[in-house]
Amino acid sequence: MASLSKAGAALTALREDLVGDVFAPGDAGYDEARTVFNAMIDRRPAVIAQCVNEEDVVRAVRFARDLDLPIAVRGGGHSVAGMALNDGGVVVDLRHMRAATVDPAARTVRVAGGATMSELDRASAPHGLATTGGRASTTGVGGYVLGGGTGWLDRSLGLAVDNLLDVELVTADGTRVRANADENPELFWALHGGGGNFGIATSITLKLHPLPAFSIALLLYQPEYGREVVRIYREVIESGPAEASGGVLYVTGPPEEFVPPHLVGKLMCGALVAYAGAEEDLRKTAEPLLALPHEGEIVSAIPYADFQTMFDDPPGMRNHWSAEYLTGLPDELADVFCTCADSLPVQTGTQHVLFPQGGAIAAGPHAYPVPYRDAPWAVHPFGLWEDPADDERCVQWVHGVRDAVRPWSTGATYLNFIGDEGEERVVAGLGAENTARLGAVKRQYDPDNVFRFNHNIKPARAR
Repeated sequence: MASLSKAGAALTALREDLVGDVFAPGDAGYDEARTVFNAMIDRRPAVIAQCVNEEDVVRAVRFARDLDLPIAVRGGGHSVAGMALNDGGVVVDLRHMRAATVDPAARTVRVAGGATMSELDRASAPHGLATTGGRASTTGVGGYVLGGGTGWLDRSLGLAVDNLLDVELVTADGTRVRANADENPELFWALHGGGGNFGIATSITLKLHPLPAFSIALLLYQPEYGREVVRIYREVIESGPAEASGGVLYVTGPPEEFVPPHLVGKLMCGALVAYAGAEEDLRKTAEPLLALPHEGEIVSAIPYADFQTMFDDPPGMRNHWSAEYLTGLPDELADVFCTCADSLPVQTGTQHVLFPQGGAIAAGPHAYPVPYRDAPWAVHPFGLWEDPADDERCVQWVHGVRDAVRPWSTGATYLNFIGDEGEERVVAGLGAENTARLGAVKRQYDPDNVFRFNHNIKPARAR
């Protein structure tokens, strides 16, 4: 640790040299700058460097290394474990680096390290193009993509990493590195699921696909119909086209126009078919769900970028999530999933979700460290609440769902869907063989494990 005089001089120099803003405890704006998506996270970094370009990122990394301070990296700030912050270290905040530039002829988009799904989707939409993105417009592109990336379009367009073309990084010693299929290919492989372990992504280039139409069917049911909804939804997905995605969810009815008054504040079951195509084709696919007695419906064509905002959660909520990826969806498991909804903490915002996989996910490249690719279904208990008094019951409910469905688990998981669940779960999210290979890449690019505020991969020991 550096002396106080050295630290003070270095901070003064950083304030002068950084194009962006620098915050330290006591500065106006510091508390706002350290607020992240999960309101349960309350950490106090020594310095928050809000970078506006790659040079700023290099300066911030070198400042931290010179003072031997730990580094956390903030993009969207959506990590449920609060990995975008640390106590007493440096936060490299990328939120002012948000540009998204589309090359319509090449069908690619280059996004800066702090861009969100909203910037990506809004830039691509005027060209009739899209790529697999997260299920909320406020999610940061960088952490989402490098962590694997599932979303509403993954069954038709593949995982986000399947569409990754190029990454520009600032490594642990402040060096700029580029990774793609031709340049640093082993690092490029590691970035297909290995997250922020190897450097700070200052730009990411993704493949885009034509998306001339997008439509949704959102149907609301009384919760006692849930078992039938799950069974029919299973048939719709497993016998339908890869363009159909979505999920089944239990949630407290929100006070929205599309929710009947008698379901507001009550447990309800919803079935969502998100369709990468025209409404006419969607209606044919969703017909068995439409035939079930339901309390409310939205069936409509909708711009994909607008749909991406439908499930944006309000800021200031407390969060705890997890996930299990499943070997299948037999009737017994469907019953267990629905039974778990009986104890869902109503009136909190908590969601109990069943996501389909398959399609282009399963057909995609199996060389990458994303071992959940072959699971046909996933359960995602998403604890979301406002009152700290609900902490224990909401967290316990999430753990209870995991325990209940674990007999059908493949053992793999998607790291972006979980918090800090220990080293074994990190290995489950990467694969054991992949983890060893990733450790060798980590040793090359970050031998001191500077970037450890993440689902951490430890540097392999030198032989």
